[in-house]
Amino acid sequence: MLFLDEPTIGLDPQTRARIWGFLHEMRKNEGTTLFLTTHYMEEAENCDRLAIIDRGEIAALDTPARLKAEIGGDSVLIETENDAEALLEIEGSFGLIARKEENGLNLVVESGSTFLPELFRKLKVPVKHVSMRSPSLEDVFLQVTGKAIRQEAPESAFARHRRRHRR
Repeated sequence: MLFLDEPTIGLDPQTRARIWGFLHEMRKNEGTTLFLTTHYMEEAENCDRLAIIDRGEIAALDTPARLKAEIGGDSVLIETENDAEALLEIEGSFGLIARKEENGLNLVVESGSTFLPELFRKLKVPVKHVSMRSPSLEDVFLQVTGKAIRQEAPESAFARHRRRHRR
């Protein structure tokens, strides 16, 4: 078993890829179990199983793929020549709730690659721009732990830890 704490922090992309290649080979060839702690979700993508810890408790535990699947589908952002009209058309034709944003309409669909061709066939309003993004581990982390920056002082977290572990 090998314990690693943010093993590729501050490294350039080539070195990071080389280290992860070495670690994957070590797992495969020697059967080494890697136990990794990190704040970098890109590193966490390399895990077979992932635990998100929030306030000292395991808040989520599963494979990276399952955790991402649990928070929803793909986010599709479309900009049209008339977003107000497109919004009504999308809600009426597809039964989806689209959210108006500064640069277009945002909607969440199960599979963007399946949905987009159907959207282009049915939508009467001309589309100017489309982008799609699948959920990331960062999205999972923010949903599980909350999106707000916490205003908790370090000593209060320490005090809470001491209180929990007193005998």
